[in-house]
Order: sequence, then structure tokens, then C-alpha cells
Amino acid sequence: MFAVVRTGGKQYKVAIGDVVRVEKLEGEAGATLKLEDVLMVGEGAKVTVGTPNVKGAVVTAEILGQDRNEKILVFKKRRRKNYRRKKGHRQLVTVLRVKDIKAA
Repeated sequence: MFAVVRTGGKQYKVAIGDVVRVEKLEGEAGATLKLEDVLMVGEGAKVTVGTPNVKGAVVTAEILGQDRNEKILVFKKRRRKNYRRKKGHRQLVTVLRVKDIKAA
């Protein structure tokens, strides 16, 4: 069974047992979290697509920890103007393990 959930402005296809890194969510490691913004649920050839959400569908996940992604470099340059700016950024993420997927 799989589901497509929306969190942090992004969509993730998850199945039971998957470990997913999503945008930062509140909670401590070991806590249980319910993702109710489920866009699609499927099992084999049977797929339910929501409009926009599947009513009554819930994905239950366990928080494994709070982490940060790898650093990305932001570099700006204007040619022939001696203008250069370099910044780094590490996005905060939450690591989740999907425990259960309940369809409507």
C-alpha cells in the first residue's frame, strides 16, 4: 500500500516502513505524528485519488529525529562589475518512518 502526502509545500510518495526526510515539523524523537493531507492512496491496481484530499485517509508516522540537509551554496555574480556574494544554507528537516496508512 502506498500514499501520496503533502507537507511543507512538497509531495511525497510513501509506503509502510519508508524513511522520509520532510521539511521541519514540530515534535520530539519517538513521537507519533498523523499526516492528514493525503492526496492519493493506492494498493495494487486499486487507486483512490482525492479532490484535493482523500476523505478520512491518514498516514501515521514516527519521528526518528530532527536533522539538517547538506549545505547548498548560493552564489550571485554580476559580470564586469566586481560583484560577488557567496552564502551557504542548510535546511532543517524532520526524519520520519511511516508506520501505517489508513484509507477511508
